[in-house]
Amino acid sequence: MATQYVMQRDTGGWRTQVWLSFGLAVGACAIGVMMLPGQELDRAFLAIGLFFCLFSSFAVAKSIRDNRDGQVDTASWVMTVWVAFAAAFSLTAWGLWRMNIGDWQKAFMVVSWLFLVSSTFTVAKTVRDKHEADLMDRAANASPDTKPATL
Repeated sequence: MATQYVMQRDTGGWRTQVWLSFGLAVGACAIGVMMLPGQELDRAFLAIGLFFCLFSSFAVAKSIRDNRDGQVDTASWVMTVWVAFAAAFSLTAWGLWRMNIGDWQKAFMVVSWLFLVSSTFTVAKTVRDKHEADLMDRAANASPDTKPATL
């Protein structure tokens, strides 16, 4: 039996909040990296770690959503996505821990980084929900002669 979903559109306020939160998280991370004292190489590696976390978070969100009704991705791909996410998270944490900066600066970067990861999942969900609601809407409004879109 096929899984049935209720089409529910997010409000404009929710979408605004989601995108503002994501923008603030990216901005806080960027400002934090640029303003950190210390070696340029340390800041560059921290920036790379934050980007790695950002992109691996999107990959995990997509993989989870794609496989919610049954596995469509190969087991190797799912493992790769999760290993990349764990590596991004672990290596960024290790990099922040070993940086020679003040505790308040580390705390700022940790909070910004966690805000970035959580807002990434929220953006991914909001974008995917809109896409799926649009598909369902088009299928519901399609003429009987056309084949409905599948999710």
